[in-house]
Amino acid sequence: MGTVEQVNSYRRIPPFIEIMDSTLRDGEQTNGVSFLPHEKLMIARMLLKDINVDRIEVASARVSEGEKDAVRMICRYAQQNNQIKKVEVLGFVDGHLSIDWINDCGGKVINLLTKGSLKHCSQQLHKTVDEHLEDIIHSLDYADKMNIDVNVYLEDWSNGMKDSPEYVYRMLDVLTKKNIKRFMLPDTLGVLNPLQVIEYMRKMLKRYPDSHFDFHAHNDYDLAVSNSLAAVLSGAKGLHVTVNGLGERCGNAPLSSVQVILKDQFNAKTSINESRLNDISRLVEGYSGIAVAPNQPIVGENVFTQVAGVHADGDNKANLYSNALVPERFGRKREYALGKNSGKANIDMNLQELGLELTPEQAKKVTKRITELGDRKEIVTQEDLPFIVSDVLKHSVPDEKVKLVSYMVSSAYGLKPIASVKVEINGSQYEADATGDGQYDAFVKALRKIYKDFLGRTFPRLDNYSVTIPPGGRTDALVQTVITWRNGDKLIRTRGLDADQTEAAIKATFKMLNSIEE
Repeated sequence: MGTVEQVNSYRRIPPFIEIMDSTLRDGEQTNGVSFLPHEKLMIARMLLKDINVDRIEVASARVSEGEKDAVRMICRYAQQNNQIKKVEVLGFVDGHLSIDWINDCGGKVINLLTKGSLKHCSQQLHKTVDEHLEDIIHSLDYADKMNIDVNVYLEDWSNGMKDSPEYVYRMLDVLTKKNIKRFMLPDTLGVLNPLQVIEYMRKMLKRYPDSHFDFHAHNDYDLAVSNSLAAVLSGAKGLHVTVNGLGERCGNAPLSSVQVILKDQFNAKTSINESRLNDISRLVEGYSGIAVAPNQPIVGENVFTQVAGVHADGDNKANLYSNALVPERFGRKREYALGKNSGKANIDMNLQELGLELTPEQAKKVTKRITELGDRKEIVTQEDLPFIVSDVLKHSVPDEKVKLVSYMVSSAYGLKPIASVKVEINGSQYEADATGDGQYDAFVKALRKIYKDFLGRTFPRLDNYSVTIPPGGRTDALVQTVITWRNGDKLIRTRGLDADQTEAAIKATFKMLNSIEE
């Protein structure tokens, strides 16, 4: 793509880049993803209020009554907060239908889907460019009458520029004279590379210098972020993104990656609040059911975890293994993994954070034990360290202030599971019963009842729950359960290992409770 100077010789980076998030429209086209109306509202609120995106595309017109309910809720919220012009809905060249649908929802902006390639126009619509333009102008005139702002998508623009540029220019020669806020240029099939994006964007800007162009990338060749960057370097004033890169087929350009590259690599200005990027990622992950890869830049679970001991050593001495992507910038913190590659430095960093001091000989023994656990592919969390230290140094297990005296869980077909639990907390015993949606859910609800009714304390909230079973299909295989808890502002991760999944989860739970008491 050349150096930054070479690229900037084509056109200067705009002083400000608009970010339009399409998670609720294009992102919902991810296979298996369907947001409920209230989920759409929660995501829209966070995007507008906390992430501070410039615009959100929230739905396609005329899809369903549920979609209409969602758009109405979002528009009502946006209207109350003077942000209604930031809410956009994809509409179609269908006379009055899409515009009336959006207007009925309280929307004020339509993203009008037009054809950006001759192939789409002639083979899908079976119309000439002039016939298509006539239909578009009819919709534009009606939108103007209804006081609806219009942005125009040129669907399949990338192939249009490749195969039929004269068609694209004919469309723009007419439409740039109309009351259109933005022209949105999608690489609908994800076929472009950065050099082509630069070439085609330069041609658009040279021919229509006064128009506002957005670029909408798809990730079929894993080039969505690179192509988005190329579009900005060529003069595009806006980019379309989705949270976690959700979208049809291989998805769209991820919001978090686009943001940090624009800011760190090219000093481009956006309105994005980076400190909440991890929060919106987790919210969308939960509602969509699409897990974020652990190594996903910025928002993946592992991206701020150092594994190699030499890295921890360098960080401890002079932050030698840090870059501009510091975790605190995104509301996160650096972690140092414990396993066979840890080394003394990783373990020292974790011990320091826990306030544990060991002699060099003791630390050596602990390091050896953690390495042995790592060789067996077991995960060691920071909260495991006190137990490992006690075991290695031949002490008794740390004084358990919270002990499981006895419990019973039962399940029967057609009935909710029941748990009866007796625990000892700081020398006093308590009992409670509860039902739940599963055996472990019933067990935790019984514990919550004890903490609330007898102790007047808030029980930590379960933040994440993962189960690992070794491959091989053995019914007696050990189940490893790693649970992340949120206790106020603090996150606690604990691990349980047992042949029974419920028992493994219970072990992890009592490690957490003892950690809090300590």
